Amino acid sequence: MRFVIGALIIVVASASATAVAAWHEVDKVVRAFQSTKHIPHIQDVITQADAGKPQTILLMGSDKRSKNAVDVRNGAIGKALSDTMMLMRLDPNKRATALLSLPRDLKVEIPGYGTDKLNAAYSLGGARLTVRTIRGLDPRLKINHVINVDFHGFSKAVNALGCIFVDVDRRYYNQSDAYSKINLQPGYQRLCGQDALSYVRYRHEDNDLVRATRQQDFLREVKAQVGAFGIINDRNRLLHIFSSYTSSDLQSRSGILRLLKLAVFSASHPIQEIHFRAKVGPSYVYARSSVVAKTVTQFLGVQPAKGPKGELQPKSRTERKRAHRAASGIESAPLPGHDQALQAINEKDKVFPVWYPTKRTFGGLFAGPPAVYTITTRTGKRYAAYRMVIKKGYVGEYYGLQGTTYTKAPLLDQPHSTRKIHGRKFSLYYDGDRLRLVSWKTGDAVYWISNTLLQTLSNKQMLAIAASTKHL
Repeated sequence: MRFVIGALIIVVASASATAVAAWHEVDKVVRAFQSTKHIPHIQDVITQADAGKPQTILLMGSDKRSKNAVDVRNGAIGKALSDTMMLMRLDPNKRATALLSLPRDLKVEIPGYGTDKLNAAYSLGGARLTVRTIRGLDPRLKINHVINVDFHGFSKAVNALGCIFVDVDRRYYNQSDAYSKINLQPGYQRLCGQDALSYVRYRHEDNDLVRATRQQDFLREVKAQVGAFGIINDRNRLLHIFSSYTSSDLQSRSGILRLLKLAVFSASHPIQEIHFRAKVGPSYVYARSSVVAKTVTQFLGVQPAKGPKGELQPKSRTERKRAHRAASGIESAPLPGHDQALQAINEKDKVFPVWYPTKRTFGGLFAGPPAVYTITTRTGKRYAAYRMVIKKGYVGEYYGLQGTTYTKAPLLDQPHSTRKIHGRKFSLYYDGDRLRLVSWKTGDAVYWISNTLLQTLSNKQMLAIAASTKHL
């Protein structure tokens, strides 16, 4: 389960609170760290960082197998697995905070146990063996701190922050007991405790690469919105959640202060997501040693990401041909988009102007009717909205068009640049060298094209689809 998100939420929130509340509040933060449950036998496998130097933090989330879970081994329930592992790099000499998700099913050598999935290291030897296994991926990976969070802490922290606005790319639905239950419609919306947890831990019809990308996308929004809305009034509540629902290696005051100084310094920096380029197989996620080495170099150097966040492999010859066409360009398809617009208008009597795409990636199909709904803000204000979802090809490859009268949506804060195409002004939002969003505003409404979670649409495709949009 994706419990680790809660750890980063609380670390960022605690850092922001400390920066604003002045140093007489530092003792509260230090005591919160010292009150976390201590991870046993961890000090001899982590590296102590000098003051002012970069630090790498391992953020973990562990869970126990439900009796109905599909991956229970031999019917056993008791032992926990580290379901999520993320490395966070805080470097005072860089202008971004690096975040690297490690695939839970990555094929690794676990010291003393042989070949297995990375997440098995936790059930075999806890956080200590997990650290040893991760260090074995590359000798340059030195972990300075470990923070493990419980799912209750995640839900409570999200609620303490007033919930988080998320650009949900598609319909998420599962009501079976084999996976966590979820029922989310697509579209930009505010997710609170349990819904947010179900979203980031979603596993049904998904894979490691897509899950990791969804988690990182959620974290980016958390970090941006913590700064936008502020958490000073809730700092004591957040610190209580942190101390109650996490375990860590942090005990000494000097070590905690070194970490907090770095966190405060990095609070205003954006998150730089590092892509772990791997291949998803039937049992494992695979990555060559040369690929791992390149990934570690990018992580330690906090280097901007290039290209898509992952590439899903088509299985059949027909799928490979279709994938090649979809990657190579776009096609004209005005009628399906027009039909979507008519459905959106018919859904409600009073709806703002509906824009729709007249071009799409080759072979793309609308994934059902548009979602027409209302966005409710933290203050209770309500705004009309709709979302059209297009399935590009494989799992995780959903892009779409969003429209809403919520023109102050946090997602649209601080575009990287603007561009005029055919006399229309578009705001551009990048993730690495890829366009994540292309937005435009008309009258009292705002619209945007969202890339897939894996950023598989090229910049040329994103701009062409946005420029092709028309309205009824």
